[in-house]
Amino acid sequence: MPGLERRADYFVGHFEAMASNCEILIDTDDDHLAQEITHLAATEVCRIEQKYSRYQDSNILHRINRGEAVRVDEETARLLDYAQQLYQLSETRFDITSGVLRRAWHFDGSDNIPSATRIDALLPLVGWEKVHWHHPHIQLAQGMEIDFGGIGKEYAADRAALSIRTFVAGQSDTRARSTSVLVNLGGDLAVTGPRKNGNGWQVGVNSGTATLSSQAADFSLRQGGVATSGDANRYLEKDGVRYGHVLDPRTGWPVEGAPASVTVVAASCTDAGMLSTMALLHGPTAEDFLRKQDVPYWCQWHNGEIFERIPYS
Repeated sequence: MPGLERRADYFVGHFEAMASNCEILIDTDDDHLAQEITHLAATEVCRIEQKYSRYQDSNILHRINRGEAVRVDEETARLLDYAQQLYQLSETRFDITSGVLRRAWHFDGSDNIPSATRIDALLPLVGWEKVHWHHPHIQLAQGMEIDFGGIGKEYAADRAALSIRTFVAGQSDTRARSTSVLVNLGGDLAVTGPRKNGNGWQVGVNSGTATLSSQAADFSLRQGGVATSGDANRYLEKDGVRYGHVLDPRTGWPVEGAPASVTVVAASCTDAGMLSTMALLHGPTAEDFLRKQDVPYWCQWHNGEIFERIPYS
């Protein structure tokens, strides 16, 4: 059940979803409106989680991963088209079939590194080019899987923001129609528009993670999204070698020389998540990739160095 609390000049809705603490910041003093918006956001995020979580045994993802020939709905088709586009743009680095590698890799903080034989045995099950995808029909080879985990939370943030934007636009009260909302799904952010005073929501980047702040902040977010990708907390270490959880689907092994985390600001949370993940997949050339995208970013390396590009405040 979503909760609601009053802050100085806005409300904050709370709920749990996608293994994250979720917040909805609502620029209004109308508690009834804030409750409706929080409920709407929670419903949309939970809908997406139920539909695309790999932990569900009755959703469309489960049917696809069983190897059935499936005619998918339009929403799923758009996500699959997007995944195919990312696969091509990333030169096969971004691959939603790579989730099967978790059968070998368990990033539990131990030193249990899988054998090369174990990883090599899984590689035939990885590769979007092996997927039979002809919009709207998909079928996987036996043993293959797809996993929307790389884009799911960011997509949910954008969908929640869109639902809220549509809802407030239909309100009869003029002030209600201008309500700005920030969706925060565990640090992945989507904003519906500027606040009533014309400013954005104050956002800081702390240790590579976007955080909300009422104090001095790195930037003000009036529109768009923010997302962070990183392996600072999920890794294995053995004989002085660190193995981060960001895997190269072409080799089955962790990307070498990747940053600890990358935070990106973009036109949408989904775009921000895509760019931050792609940057990590570029390993030591992550910053070269980010500079070419012409977006604000924060890139933190494991030695503590932070490089950033913030063209506005």
